[in-house]
Amino acid sequence: MTLVLRDVVKEFGGKRVLDGVGLEVGRGDFLCIVGASGSGKSTLLGMIAGLEPITGGTIELDGHPVSGPGPERGLVFQSGALFPFLTVAENVGFGLRLLPLPAAERRRRVDWYLSEVGLLPLANALPKELSGGQRQRVAIARALACEPSVLLLDEPFGALDVQTKEDMQVFLHQVWQDTGATVLMVTHDVEEAVLLGRRVIVLTSDPGRVAAELPVPLADHRQLGLKRTPEFLALRNQVEDLVRGHAQSRV
Repeated sequence: MTLVLRDVVKEFGGKRVLDGVGLEVGRGDFLCIVGASGSGKSTLLGMIAGLEPITGGTIELDGHPVSGPGPERGLVFQSGALFPFLTVAENVGFGLRLLPLPAAERRRRVDWYLSEVGLLPLANALPKELSGGQRQRVAIARALACEPSVLLLDEPFGALDVQTKEDMQVFLHQVWQDTGATVLMVTHDVEEAVLLGRRVIVLTSDPGRVAAELPVPLADHRQLGLKRTPEFLALRNQVEDLVRGHAQSRV
């Protein structure tokens, strides 16, 4: 699986929001995109998801142009966007109804992914009975159940409290290791990007361009204690300086 963006441009009402963005995501990668307000992070993810048309350039998945939404791209929003009238299991299995799968395979996937995110005992609960972190786990399980080529995450933990957010970061990293998923994540949290990503892309602001691409040469097994190490702190500071510097360039 390869996701390739070449010279991607996005304009709204004649104003250029993204200008010549290029990047490549390979199978099993975990790429995080950071940038200040106005860098077009979420807009870029929306175009990759097929929810926003591009103004110029190309977006291709396995050599095929992205022209609209599709099951090969799973998307998770900050809010989770669960269906309140469906149970946890029904939410996870919702997208599977659109795939040509036997009923037994749909049930197997729902049970497996609910088990993976630790929510199988709550399969019959409604979203209103869950905590914020649990709802995001359901949203991630729903996206993964269709076994997409790439999982797109739009600031998925931005609305959570600090402790729940950290728990979810460890959870997401473990799910990525367990499933071998390819992940492209947008976040405003530099520390989160460095903790989770194999690579970090920094976007400039107004318009958004790729300012830097930094590898994250840390152990694949990431735990919260890693954030206290000199290597982590140095990389976090480097990314923060890049984001801040390009945000200041707008003043």
